[in-house]
Amino acid sequence: MAEITATGGLSTDPSLRRRLAEFWYYFSENRGAVLGLIVFVLLVIVALFAPLIAPHAADMQYRDAVLLPPAWDAGGNTSFLLGTDPVGRDLLSRLIYGARYSLFIGVVVTTVAVIGGVLVGVIAGYYRGWVDTVIMRVMDIILAFPSLLLALVLVAVLGPGLTNAMIAIALVMQPHFVRLTRAAVMTEKTRDYVTAVKVAGASPFRLMFKTILPNCMAPLIVQATLSFSNAILDAAALGFLGMGAQPPTPEWGTMLAESREFILRAWWVVTFPGLAILITVLAINLMGDGLRDALDPKLKRS
Repeated sequence: MAEITATGGLSTDPSLRRRLAEFWYYFSENRGAVLGLIVFVLLVIVALFAPLIAPHAADMQYRDAVLLPPAWDAGGNTSFLLGTDPVGRDLLSRLIYGARYSLFIGVVVTTVAVIGGVLVGVIAGYYRGWVDTVIMRVMDIILAFPSLLLALVLVAVLGPGLTNAMIAIALVMQPHFVRLTRAAVMTEKTRDYVTAVKVAGASPFRLMFKTILPNCMAPLIVQATLSFSNAILDAAALGFLGMGAQPPTPEWGTMLAESREFILRAWWVVTFPGLAILITVLAINLMGDGLRDALDPKLKRS
């Protein structure tokens, strides 16, 4: 149980180091989660240092090297390790720069969805009544539509482009955070420490965001991790459909869309962007499983 200070807030846990060690212990027990963390860290490093790592510029075209196969295949060139695309751009370089777009999309979409969803969810869970009813009926309507289809409709209304795609995906993801936050707040607001802070005269704003919300973060962190991977996957799907990032942006879904007519005679132009999406989403999902194991006390083994 968290301790309450004289001002009505939560005191700092003196055993923070022990709790972090316990978190890492349960997280590291899941080998898949550790592997996912390693892959994700490598992806971040690649994205940050893309100009130094990439052998070529992402938009540089080599007209004498159109649709070259990977270096180990017959007819390949060691200057283009993963081959080239239909207009002679180095595939490896575009995949490396594409990691920047994937991480950017994941961070922006998840941040917007978390902030909006948590704010609305806290209000719905704390006040209840007609406010809760209106908010949750709107969320139910949004959840009634397939997420990708609804995002596609929103992008069609807003116009194709990476920015509009991120806005649409964030709006589609918000109901998950609203429902999760609302359920956690409804559980926490009946606790004794909340009652004590309320009796001490704390304002509703302080009760919601300083007292209750910090104790609801564990499930939200796990959901944010999983939403991060879903955002990357949905953005790639919209890019593949021509409604997300537009050419010549080296976004992985857009790269797939540009190369789909060459699937039969140039397998590498679709295989490597697809693998990049697969590996990234899988790594983040594995991390999410590890976070769930480490943060949910019901899953911790004695």
